[in-house]
Amino acid sequence: MAFKPQFIAKQNDKVTLASKDKSKLEKATAAELISLQEEQTYREGIVSLKDIIAPSAFNVESNFIQLGTTFCRTLFIMNYPRYISIGWSSPVIGLSVNMDISMFFYPIKAEIILKQLKNKVGALEAQISADAEKGAPRDPIRETALRDIEGLRDSLTQGTEHFFQFAFYVTIYTKNKEKLDQLSEDIESIFGGKLIMSRKVLYQAEQGFNSTLPLCNDELMISFNMNSSPIAASFPFISAELTSDNGILYGINRHNNSLILFDRFSMQNANMVVFATSGAGKSYAIKLEILRSMMMGLEVIVIDPEMEYKHLSDAVGGTYINISLSSESKVNPFDLPRPMEQDLSVDDIIRSAVITVKGLLRIMLGGITTEQDSVIDRALIETYAKKDIVSGVDLNTIEPPIMQDLQEVLEGMEGSNELVLKLKKYTEGTFSGLFNSPTNVEMKNQLVVYSVRDLEDELRPLAIYAIINYIWNTVRSERRKRILVIDEAWWLMQHEDSARFIFALVKRCRKYYLGVTTITQDVNDFLHSQYGQAIVTNSALQLLLRQSPAAVDNIQKVFMLTDSEKYLLLESAPGEGIFFAGLKHAAIKIVASYTEDQLVTTNPQQLLEIERAKQEFEKQTK
Repeated sequence: MAFKPQFIAKQNDKVTLASKDKSKLEKATAAELISLQEEQTYREGIVSLKDIIAPSAFNVESNFIQLGTTFCRTLFIMNYPRYISIGWSSPVIGLSVNMDISMFFYPIKAEIILKQLKNKVGALEAQISADAEKGAPRDPIRETALRDIEGLRDSLTQGTEHFFQFAFYVTIYTKNKEKLDQLSEDIESIFGGKLIMSRKVLYQAEQGFNSTLPLCNDELMISFNMNSSPIAASFPFISAELTSDNGILYGINRHNNSLILFDRFSMQNANMVVFATSGAGKSYAIKLEILRSMMMGLEVIVIDPEMEYKHLSDAVGGTYINISLSSESKVNPFDLPRPMEQDLSVDDIIRSAVITVKGLLRIMLGGITTEQDSVIDRALIETYAKKDIVSGVDLNTIEPPIMQDLQEVLEGMEGSNELVLKLKKYTEGTFSGLFNSPTNVEMKNQLVVYSVRDLEDELRPLAIYAIINYIWNTVRSERRKRILVIDEAWWLMQHEDSARFIFALVKRCRKYYLGVTTITQDVNDFLHSQYGQAIVTNSALQLLLRQSPAAVDNIQKVFMLTDSEKYLLLESAPGEGIFFAGLKHAAIKIVASYTEDQLVTTNPQQLLEIERAKQEFEKQTK
């Protein structure tokens, strides 16, 4: 068979074209390979995002994973009780630890669940009927299950409930294996206290870790059948509520804009501590509380070291007492309380007064030896006896001694020459106008303010000690609902005796219907004292406003704050912070009306404008 020449020529052309195309393809492929090799070589020398966030090592064990130097473990919930409360996961979420939490919801068609529930109802009814025929006692568990299933069937049929499979995983991160094991047990105990069964992953550590990454990938697939009502109770973001039916307004809850209304006398004690830097609004907040508490009928006593409460006292008709070396107002540290309780003997009152005055004398006289301490103890007893204050006397008719009486007693005792010499400074010397006179101040007013601004720094702790002792004697003599505000309490924390005295006052005041508010800006000095920490422990209310970077770490440790709460205190504006009431706490913003703001402000510029407006008004009225 012969081919035509034209056909043979066409076939040769096709072969030539195919060879050229193949050659071009090979060249393009070679060029592309070279380009890929060049790009690979380039990328090997740069850092990607994965390189930045990836751990240095990844070790998978049976029940935990080690990411570099960090240990992590996943826990899952496998069973729930019949009822769960709203915010059941909040105690775990509120822990001050690093953790990731994932929740997965798998909708289930209603017809599938209704069919299964129908079969379950039939089985339960058959078991209940069989027990009744046998004469066996009824089974409350089966009857309760039957009622629950019937109620769920009605809700699913009506469309008021939906059915899901719900998975809840928690991955925790720590720096060492021991802490990881302890934290795992703590979380299991918290869930166990709510009858929720949780378990640690076993041979699924990697799957558990992947399930809590923000990838929406459930590799554990451990879920629990649950309808929509209990699932709604699993909503994790629950803000703290500090609103009650009684009490005063402290501020606005910054979490949800609700009002923080609270009665401090409804707690186990009515004590309060306030920590803040200068200018953060601590005095402003307390003056607002004073003003609002007075509207509720409470009596308020204030120790004012900087004359900040004078304007408020004048506005509400309070008693303002200025304590200084040249002032006519005097407080005698030897005063005694009037016995209020039948079982409180005069001997106990005298013994307590001796201990209190001896603490004041230690601060006044500086360091004293053991022998001098014994001499002072005997001298104080004799000083009271000099005024016929002995066992069985009627304290309503006695006249307490003064510092001069103590000096006279010491002058007649052996080994007291040095003590007498030191004491003369307070009886005959420069400081004689402070403690060497009978008490002539009165506390018959709803607001009483003691000012110690005009005293030297050396005398301030002594004066505050004596004033608080007088207030404590008055409180014990007549039980009424009162608040005692000690501003700049760090003055008293400088000396062990005064710190111990304040701690004893805070610990015992609840019995006499008194709430003590201690305010300080020197947080470290206050908290480093063992008595300062004890005062915080015995205060049911705490208010933390803006803190300095030097003190915030100590604050975080004492109050067990999270890192976010720590930064909140560093960045808060004046009047913003965290309010603690027992086990609850919330971010607070302190607010005041215009009239309140004019009465309680401590802003010098604003006070100057108020004073000018007052002077202009007086000129116009003349």
